[in-house]
Amino acid sequence: MERDIIFGIHSIAEALENPRRRIHGIFATRDGLKEFSKKTGLTKLEEKCEIQLMDSHKLQERAKALCDDMEFNYQRVPSQIFLLVDGIEEKDLNYLFKEIESGKVKKLICLDQVSDAHNGAAIMRTAAFYGVDAIIISTKGNFGRGPSFSRIASGAVEYLPIVQCASLPKALQKLMDKGISVIGFSEHSTKQLEDIDDVPICLVFGAEDVGMSNAVSRVVKETVSLVPQGPIKSLNVSVAAAVAMEKFFSK
Repeated sequence: MERDIIFGIHSIAEALENPRRRIHGIFATRDGLKEFSKKTGLTKLEEKCEIQLMDSHKLQERAKALCDDMEFNYQRVPSQIFLLVDGIEEKDLNYLFKEIESGKVKKLICLDQVSDAHNGAAIMRTAAFYGVDAIIISTKGNFGRGPSFSRIASGAVEYLPIVQCASLPKALQKLMDKGISVIGFSEHSTKQLEDIDDVPICLVFGAEDVGMSNAVSRVVKETVSLVPQGPIKSLNVSVAAAVAMEKFFSK
């Protein structure tokens, strides 16, 4: 199992409370650890894992060294605390199809070529807020992971399964075959957001600059667009996803 680094107070707190996580250690300054316990209410952390206390300079050096070893982009550690853990195992389509057949799946998000970690993490956080059952991504060209991703996702990765697949078009076709209503978002669509029957839904969002890929667009028959009401004609993909989830997933 590959290891992961978690930044961000809320993300660290959620990971520590996740029984599926194997915790390897907390690295913090004394002030960082004190502030973390104050804000989260989590105490007796030494019972969960080893705590390594160090000064601020050594903390940043340790974080950078770990990021380099794991090929993550290093950014300065916020709040003077970070967590070293085993990563969460990602799911495959067989898992998702079993969940669908059991009737447990009602809300899905598919991200097509969304490669920016900030957008991916923001969408994850919003999806967890709206009770999305899983996020589907391609094995290639996805947003990746790392400490910045975990910080922005604010603990969502502890609750929301990520399903990787080799071919998004094939996966979406199988979802439709299983009765999932697949809806793609495209600025070229003439159809606006509207209520649909109470059926399981998969919302598909493409990359911010080019939208859905041609291969995915050929499969997704139903598309909708967000119609601007003012002078700005486009939205960041994470914001567009939030608007769409409020429309389709807030019932």
